Amino acid sequence: MQTKSADPLLLGFVLKHLLTAEDELAEAEACMKRFAEGNGYSLGAVYLEESVRTLTAFTGLIQAVNEHQGSATVLVPSLLHFQALDPSTDVKDAFERTTGARVVVTRPSP
Repeated sequence: MQTKSADPLLLGFVLKHLLTAEDELAEAEACMKRFAEGNGYSLGAVYLEESVRTLTAFTGLIQAVNEHQGSATVLVPSLLHFQALDPSTDVKDAFERTTGARVVVTRPSP
């Protein structure tokens, strides 16, 4: 997804099964939008992973980051949205090293 803004691109990623209530997705997306606006980013697509068995959204996220040569930043509601993809691997670190993108959290753990 190309952005017309001069602001740096921010892509979102949410692992759906970690959301426990219907309104949590809307809240996560609103939080991402506020984060983008408050930190000088242009919010692009928010990738919603339906199942950790297929990783369709995660694959799409990687493709989008690669299209932007690693210049996009990826925003997650919490690091658990990456960690739950493969608990035996530091997915955030591997993702950052492989793509060159930076992963940030909307609500860091206390």
